[in-house]
Amino acid sequence: MDEVDVLVIGAGPAGAVSSAFLNNLKYKVLVLEKLLFPRFVIGESLLPHCMDHLDEVNFLPNVKKHGFQLKTGAAFYKGEQRLAFLFDDQLTKGWTWTWQVKRADFDHILIKTAEEQGVEVKFQCEVTSVKCSKEKQVITYKDKDGKEFTVEAKFIIDASGYGRVLPRFFNLEEPVQTPPRGAVFCHIQDSKRTNNEGENIFIHSFRNNTAWIWAIPFSNRTTSVGVVSDSDFIQELSANGGEKFLNHIRTFKDLKGRFSEEKLIFEPKEIQGYAKRAKQLFGDGYVLCGNSTEFLDPIFSSGVTLATGSGLMAAKLIHKHLQGEKVDWLNEYENILRKGIDVFRSFVLSWYNGDMQTIFFAKEINPDIKRQICSILAGYVWDENNPFVKKHKTILKTLAQVVRINEPV
Repeated sequence: MDEVDVLVIGAGPAGAVSSAFLNNLKYKVLVLEKLLFPRFVIGESLLPHCMDHLDEVNFLPNVKKHGFQLKTGAAFYKGEQRLAFLFDDQLTKGWTWTWQVKRADFDHILIKTAEEQGVEVKFQCEVTSVKCSKEKQVITYKDKDGKEFTVEAKFIIDASGYGRVLPRFFNLEEPVQTPPRGAVFCHIQDSKRTNNEGENIFIHSFRNNTAWIWAIPFSNRTTSVGVVSDSDFIQELSANGGEKFLNHIRTFKDLKGRFSEEKLIFEPKEIQGYAKRAKQLFGDGYVLCGNSTEFLDPIFSSGVTLATGSGLMAAKLIHKHLQGEKVDWLNEYENILRKGIDVFRSFVLSWYNGDMQTIFFAKEINPDIKRQICSILAGYVWDENNPFVKKHKTILKTLAQVVRINEPV
């Protein structure tokens, strides 16, 4: 039986960051990944705060070499109305830019960099059983040839993303409280874009706030385009090879013909019921990170930032634990992570109930308020100096009511 200090399930951003941090502290780390990288995954628009996490584990030099598309902000549209947030004009003092990435390439670079730093990674290995206790964790897995192995670890990080390995094994899944939604998307040529259109994610609202289109430009003049809405509408758009979806993005008037004659890179794909939640984020000898904890919605591109942030936070606490220090996982990890997720949740809910769009598309928006909101959109959801963090449960509703009073329809 092999023995390691920490076993990480999943080689995505959370697994790469957490394993690199612990490896750099000279712990013996093993990463098990079910798939072979590079592999396709959605979630291509990063937030500036994730740059802090990548920088801390010295991943940025390798990522920079790839030449991903610079992202300096986000622009929201509703008909002829437009509001752009630029990350160099935000409340929180942090990164003012990030990238828009093809996740197959980005995730591969991260885990290969972790390997270069000394992390052992085994691809095409599926975890088949896990037994956890305060003393030791025993994991059984099989490789691509079906051969079975057992490894003993002092601690386990579940960074398995949508695979949600430990939530499935330990029955940690909990119903989400948002209506079921889905997405249909493709990659498409984008020869008509302007320079500005390459530096922002573009979000177009339609169908009475129940649907929106994303356009995420990449550095090779292709773009990820998708529609998010209720499950029934997404099924309608996805039918017959995505015929209605393709017609929609080619003729949607707010896109002004940008994709009218462009060639597809791959056929439309559909994802349904993506929102997930675990009822607890830790237990004896294990912790959940990234999408294993919770996934809300793609509207504010929070996925990678929450993954890298939770992976780094968990790794630092595991270091304390392995050094014999007492760790209060509820207050030092779960409650902190949930707080950031809850800030994003308030923004997501206010987007779909119309409050956020009322604020965004008001005749005027106070510059200070815009900077505070911009910090949330940059991923700085733990900055208590920001009223939109501290009062996230009420401030959006209150502000939207003020706009409606001052600008009656």
